[in-house]
Amino acid sequence: MDRWTMILGVFAMSATIGVARAETLPSVAAPLLPKATIGRIERMENLPSKYVTPRNIDIWIPDGYDVNVDARYNVLYMQDGQMLYDAEASWNKQSWHIDVAITKLVTEKKIPGTIVVGIWNNAKARHSEYYPQKFLPLIKEPARAKLIDEALQGTPRADNYLRFLVKELKPAIDAKFRTRPEREHTFVMGSSMGGMISIYAMNEYPNVFGGAAGLSTHWVGGYQANAALPLAAFNYLRDRLANPAEHRLYMDHGTTELDAIYRPYQAFIDEIVRDRGYTKDNFLSRVFEGEGHNERAWAARVEIPLEFLMGRR
Repeated sequence: MDRWTMILGVFAMSATIGVARAETLPSVAAPLLPKATIGRIERMENLPSKYVTPRNIDIWIPDGYDVNVDARYNVLYMQDGQMLYDAEASWNKQSWHIDVAITKLVTEKKIPGTIVVGIWNNAKARHSEYYPQKFLPLIKEPARAKLIDEALQGTPRADNYLRFLVKELKPAIDAKFRTRPEREHTFVMGSSMGGMISIYAMNEYPNVFGGAAGLSTHWVGGYQANAALPLAAFNYLRDRLANPAEHRLYMDHGTTELDAIYRPYQAFIDEIVRDRGYTKDNFLSRVFEGEGHNERAWAARVEIPLEFLMGRR
């Protein structure tokens, strides 16, 4: 038994399991366009793809976009696009209010102008699309077979999901809007499983994404503390983490609900990231005591990763 397996075994036995919300989020029943508090939202409805099932893409355009026609914008790609803008349009009546957070930071001159691309999850295949596919060969049996058969419904889809994002969606966004398409102006963010696929995206496509944020990143892969799935994430990141000279990385977690089991796993991830050469200038990991696993908690702190990823140094 190697050192990491021993450490993760201790974590799995000692972690306290919190109350979890379902990780496979239901789709919004009615495909109504969410309302932005500031700016406007445009939709690519049921965007077709050769890699994934069609889905809605809700793009937030900031105030002033149509006035200053010479301005170009950063782009932030976000997972679970149903949950970003309008609490009344989401399944749990919560949202990130990402339009408000970005507008505040831009007004305060802390970040450049930014467009948000909200990618709807496919509720049925959310776990399959968001669980990093290259973790799978690093998971020992029988845990790997159980994960694939049950959580991934027999078909890992994460690599195709990233192909859709990089090869189809990003070119469409860059063609339609006045973006800054370069890596240093392109970012990816999500929470829970969405955080994990966002970090995976940066590492799989380091020439596309200049930074990634995972809020309440779901390294455990399921609903109980375990050794096998986080160990696969550790080994992947040890070997595949993007070059710290060219990327920024943010991660965090709370301490209640599902986040109650995250602390030991995230602490070890932090050590791997630092061993790779990341410093306080390009890596930030935070713990939010008393905060849980929900959009209300993520909205309350989202300005921190936004400024860390996109703020001027």
